[in-house]
Amino acid sequence: MSAALPRFALYDPFARMQFGAPNCFLCGTELDLAIDTIPVFADWLMDRYGLHEHPIHLLDQSSSTLGEMRIPCCPTCRTQHVGPLEARVEAATATSPEGLRELDAQTQFLWLGKMFYGIFVNELEREKAPLIKPRYPLSENRALFTRFRSFFQVLQALRVPMRYDDFTPGSVFVLNVATGPDDPAFAYDDDLATMVFSIRLGNVALISCLLDNAILLDVMRRVYDDARPRPLHPVQLAEFKARVYYGAYLLSAVPEYFPRPLKPGDEELVMDTFLDDITGVVFNPWSNMAYGQALEDLWRPWNIGLADIMRNPAQPLSYLYDAEGEPLVVENFPGV
Repeated sequence: MSAALPRFALYDPFARMQFGAPNCFLCGTELDLAIDTIPVFADWLMDRYGLHEHPIHLLDQSSSTLGEMRIPCCPTCRTQHVGPLEARVEAATATSPEGLRELDAQTQFLWLGKMFYGIFVNELEREKAPLIKPRYPLSENRALFTRFRSFFQVLQALRVPMRYDDFTPGSVFVLNVATGPDDPAFAYDDDLATMVFSIRLGNVALISCLLDNAILLDVMRRVYDDARPRPLHPVQLAEFKARVYYGAYLLSAVPEYFPRPLKPGDEELVMDTFLDDITGVVFNPWSNMAYGQALEDLWRPWNIGLADIMRNPAQPLSYLYDAEGEPLVVENFPGV
């Protein structure tokens, strides 16, 4: 068994590519895998929404269930770090999903990040014996590993007392959704390449880009401010998510993080950041056609095709805004 890390030491699983068994995902301690695992999606969450048999489709074209998605975790990290995080979210949402809004930004980030990283670890493990080899294996994607290595540094605020100095690692948007009687009480989607993760509990959705130093939150401020005051129809939520997904895809600067030297008596590790932005360009150029394709994918449940989206190439179809750029209220789709 490897020794436990000192309190302020950061674990780097990327140095030796130690992401799954037999090492704890959070500190690297060697484990007894018969007992030392935790679910990617917490038991309280799966119990509340009946998710143990909820299907998940992986990149190797295989299928699993949320209940089968687990990651190695040592008893210390489980009881002292991950468990308390999940307990805070469970308690905040016990009466209503609206409690997600009351969580501080770091708790929101860590809760979403723990699930997102758990999916990443499971995808890597599945690539060792894939059903069908993915066209673009994660394990061969250097750029992706660079992003996840940066992300994992700030995710360790789960274990290490940590403060982000004058920055937030990711953008988290919290929106109300006007769900109907046939809409499931739980939904989620993710994109590992763009570091985007979205989850909806009841009528509250959290959409996040987990590695952008809140740049998207800043550039989408007007859209977010327009969307927050009203419950969004699901078709509008899908459009908002398309903007986040495509914005994250265009992001060319990769945040890097580094801890300040510890001084005697310090009770937390202070993280600084800078953007790997050699060219001075944070975003690659916007393309309405590429954005329309992202929108088409998320609007698939409503059978809205690219031809309809791009009927006016200069102004893709929107249900968030009318032709004059004013916020739309959508009560019944397609009756707008």
